[in-house]
Amino acid sequence: MGSTGAGMEFDYVIIGGGSAGCVLAARLSESPGTSVCLIEAGGQGRGFLVRAPAMVAATISGRPKLNNWAFWTTPQPALNGRRLYQPRGRGLGGSSAINAMLYIRGHPSDYDAWAESGAEGWDWNTVLPWFRKAEGNVREASGFHGTDGPLQVADQRRPAAISRAFIEACAEAGIPPNDDFNGPEQEGAGLFQVTQFHSGPLKGQRCSTAAAYLHPLPPRPNLTVLTRARADRLTLEGRRATGVLIRRRGRQHHIRARREVVLSAGAFGSPQLLMLSGIGPADELRAHGIAVAHELPGVGQNLQDHLDYIIPYISRRADVVGLNPAGLVRMLRAGLEWRKSGEGLFASPMAEGCAFLRSDPNLARPDLQLHFVIGIVDEHMRRLHLRNGYSCHVCLLRPRSRGTVGLNSASPAVPPRIDPAYLSDPRDMAVLMRGARRMEDILESAALAPWRGQRLYPHDGSESAREADIRARAETIYHPVGTCRMGRDDMAVTDPHLRLRGMDGLRVVDASVMPTLVGGNTNAPTIMLAERGAHLIASGADARPLHAARS
Repeated sequence: MGSTGAGMEFDYVIIGGGSAGCVLAARLSESPGTSVCLIEAGGQGRGFLVRAPAMVAATISGRPKLNNWAFWTTPQPALNGRRLYQPRGRGLGGSSAINAMLYIRGHPSDYDAWAESGAEGWDWNTVLPWFRKAEGNVREASGFHGTDGPLQVADQRRPAAISRAFIEACAEAGIPPNDDFNGPEQEGAGLFQVTQFHSGPLKGQRCSTAAAYLHPLPPRPNLTVLTRARADRLTLEGRRATGVLIRRRGRQHHIRARREVVLSAGAFGSPQLLMLSGIGPADELRAHGIAVAHELPGVGQNLQDHLDYIIPYISRRADVVGLNPAGLVRMLRAGLEWRKSGEGLFASPMAEGCAFLRSDPNLARPDLQLHFVIGIVDEHMRRLHLRNGYSCHVCLLRPRSRGTVGLNSASPAVPPRIDPAYLSDPRDMAVLMRGARRMEDILESAALAPWRGQRLYPHDGSESAREADIRARAETIYHPVGTCRMGRDDMAVTDPHLRLRGMDGLRVVDASVMPTLVGGNTNAPTIMLAERGAHLIASGADARPLHAARS
């Protein structure tokens, strides 16, 4: 990769090698005459803890901080003043290297709403071909799915019996089966598709964006990847971004961009780096002694996340995951099986079952999502239980609450100030309460009776007790977006071409540009954003009108 001691210069400098950054680096460097530098604070994203799907249980907790920034929020008034843990991937692949691999796009109307809000060119008909372009789905190609893309999307080969029972339990509650949440209809219950290699020598391994887009590449002289390199601040000449100062191996280096700097540090990292560079709300910058280079009041505003409420159970049967001696022996055997065949329990995403449902039958689309997990999940695996068990999560898909990302310090070594303002809009609690009641009914169904043992954290069934339990235990399910929102109004940070408003040579391409949360998990939409963002950058933002990819 060469030395950066005297500084280096490239056409494009990408900051952040996560779900978006890996896609951008691979796509922009496809042209041999274009030089690209990808800067990532973490490592290569290749180790066993990344490759083995079941190891999500070891990395998500942040104990220790393996491939994980392990952030925390400010105290949340609506959640009994608790500070909530916020895991974020650190290393090539970003959060796609530590997540549950769940491949969900959201509802088509989510993207039409983006376009209507001022992000024109991001409607469903325009973004669908970019989802398909990314996808190497194990299923046959169709109008909804692609098979030739680098991102491997697999069906679960050996889901647990209890996950099938969960689908039956949903049917008992009036929720129909659905074998493709990314197909013509989102509503229903079924098994997740997962971002996992479904064939070849890597079969059964996690397919992070690093594993999909970067690791398979032959050496490209025009692509430089700098890992374990912390971005300190952008360098600016007037209203133009010219590069970034990084710290690597104890030394500071200046990485210069001839054409553009592309910020892909995520919904927390991207606004933080902008503010450290003097771009953002003037009062926030001055409070930390940072000179205002470009006042942009929307930076760090509009934070949205999916709040999640979990009900765990002790299982009467042993064919789930447990941390007791017998369960650990079972996992050891499963690990050996996975190394040989790429199958078995070690290949499981753990969150195997899913349901999309409506809290009110009069709604036009689902506003709740259930994740069914074949083990006990309690406080992101930070509170361990030794018994065999299972869990179900419910999250409200389109929260009305809005939070902020700010600075705790002018030092890039200090984490950002994260305030999601969960449940600050009381309408969110009303929807989550309805979802919790629906989830409780499903978990008490006949289909799950063979497994159903003691419920952890039981309450008396009253509305007040249910609300109290939500306030005491609800957590994030890891979908922060919106802090560099694209649009046309004064509070928008980026325009629909993903260019930073009022600046030249600077774009943001990651989940922070989403105007609103999608109705589902956010990794697949982030990859789509990067696929289309790479096209916009490579073709020149003004070279042609916004349009869908040509097949």
